[in-house]
Amino acid sequence: MSTLYVVGTPIGNLEDITFRAVRILGEVDLILCEDTRTSRTLLNKYDIKTATMSFHTHSGLAKIDKIIEMLKEGKDLALITDAGTPAISDPGSLLVSKVREGLGDGVDIKTVPGPSALTAALSIVGLPDHQFTFIGFLPHKKGRETLFNKISEAKKESFVFYESTHRIEKTLESLRDHFEKAETPNRKVYLARELTKMFEECLVGSPEELIEQIAEDSNKTRGEFVVIVGPSFL
Repeated sequence: MSTLYVVGTPIGNLEDITFRAVRILGEVDLILCEDTRTSRTLLNKYDIKTATMSFHTHSGLAKIDKIIEMLKEGKDLALITDAGTPAISDPGSLLVSKVREGLGDGVDIKTVPGPSALTAALSIVGLPDHQFTFIGFLPHKKGRETLFNKISEAKKESFVFYESTHRIEKTLESLRDHFEKAETPNRKVYLARELTKMFEECLVGSPEELIEQIAEDSNKTRGEFVVIVGPSFL
């Protein structure tokens, strides 16, 4: 029986990879990469010579059919993304779904757990409660205001989402405005940026306080962000 391994890879620091992940990536017949050029840096570091093929968000059904055919032939494949765990706000869920649908018990789908920006950020902010909702990337337009309303009105639930360097200031401004409307302007927000990298940093404060910190140092807007909004307890 063939196996599709879903493998977590480092979100920044290349040393954050498990012994098992290195072994599996070296043993499979093919590695499916979000971007083969990006993945090559990791593979070269660990002297992994396995052949690669691109598989990303825009890969069509024809590519999925090709992958399923390889699994039918008995080949073992590994799925990785540029950083983190596939299918968690990254490509992979559609492929896994189609493989299960097309091959059923004829394939073994295994996880090789690894880094995730979500759990990495949660581990260092010290939330007072373990209950949270993960949103992934915020929508740019449709549904965005609805989510901000939901976040601002929550009393005991935390919310976690990803944001880019280009939108973080606008997001903080939206949180500030919605919190003021909900009469919880001092509600805490945690910004974890550049996790595991040289300039890793976690900023904590109200939206207004964070806006002021960023205004004083534009370097604080650089990188990818995990945004965590703590509960209001009101």
